[in-house]
Order: sequence, then structure tokens, then C-alpha cells
Amino acid sequence: MSLDKAILHGKEHRVPYYGSKVYFASCRNHGGCPWCEENRKFKYIRKNKQTLKELKNFKKGIDI
Repeated sequence: MSLDKAILHGKEHRVPYYGSKVYFASCRNHGGCPWCEENRKFKYIRKNKQTLKELKNFKKGIDI
């Protein structure tokens, strides 16, 4: 059944986008808007900052 036919007969069950997803395609799942991307990658960004801090201390010769 084609999409047009499914919509005509009420068989289409896709949920419409809500919130910012309606207006910005980059804000949808796995999108690239800065806000969503930072929320999605928060734990990796935090771990990267900690690693850089440890490397900086290692270069200085400070033991943790």
C-alpha cells in the first residue's frame, strides 16, 4: 500500500514531531544542533576534560 493510500484509509500510524523537532530538522534524533549534540555527548565531553587535566598534571610531574 502506498503512503498516499494509507493516509487516505487511515492506516498511517506515524507520530508527528513535537517541540523544536517540528521546526528544525537538525534537532531531530541524532541531530547536529549544538544543544542536542552537547546533551547527547555530555559524558564523553566530561571524560575528555578529565583526561586532558590528568595529562596536564602528568606533564608537570604532579602525582594524583
